[in-house]
Amino acid sequence: MAEAVSDRQVVAVLRPFVRACAPMLDALRDSDPFGLQARARRGEDEFADDGLRKKVLDALTSVKVPGTAAWAAMDIDQRAGWWVNRVGRLTALLTSIPGLGGALADRLPVQDALGAASQGLLLCALAGEYGVTDVGSRVRLIASVLFDRDVDPRLAAGEHAGHDESAEDSAAEQLTEELDESRRTHGKVTVKAVAGTLWRLGRSLWGITGELEKRPRGRFYHRLIGMLPVLGAAGDYFGERAGLKTVWKRAHAWLMANSSRWD
Repeated sequence: MAEAVSDRQVVAVLRPFVRACAPMLDALRDSDPFGLQARARRGEDEFADDGLRKKVLDALTSVKVPGTAAWAAMDIDQRAGWWVNRVGRLTALLTSIPGLGGALADRLPVQDALGAASQGLLLCALAGEYGVTDVGSRVRLIASVLFDRDVDPRLAAGEHAGHDESAEDSAAEQLTEELDESRRTHGKVTVKAVAGTLWRLGRSLWGITGELEKRPRGRFYHRLIGMLPVLGAAGDYFGERAGLKTVWKRAHAWLMANSSRWD
């Protein structure tokens, strides 16, 4: 029988994970990743006709993505829905790829590691929309929603003997190396860099493999389809999408129950 995973072990793994999630989410939220505002600025020069220019700018800024006026006008639930439906589709697709191997892939920790990383990334995004920015609170949110653990706030904040801030910094930097390289090479974060970083995030969770099985999943028929070669990817995809919706429901309940901590 495997030795039980302690809260301290969970925190030690999740703190670098949470810190590594921040750069990718910040890029998506704050840096106009889809180029809409840049296109809007170019539109001011490219269209001599004021009426046409206004139509172009209105069309660009009405798209509901981070960095637009439409995004700023959305409420928290609408933004949360965007993260679940738009970003969730990408991470669920990447997570489902091991399902091409059917039951063989399901016996390996790859599926659970990538799935937990995707869900943890989404939870950090949702926390940000609620104004929850400190690492400790995000660690507690992930531990509660994914692993059904009520971690002590001081432990999650790193206020314990043996906590090594420099080692945590180094671990987080290693997890985001591909994001940094993508920015240097392409001037933006590419899908390839996101996929590579998701893989690194997933591998970082292998230290608590036993906990990963507790995360929200799809229904039983998703798992049955997931055991089939090739078709397993489709079952895993829809299973991961269903799991993300459960993550959002649990996260909303946890954030509301603990809102007094950051009001």
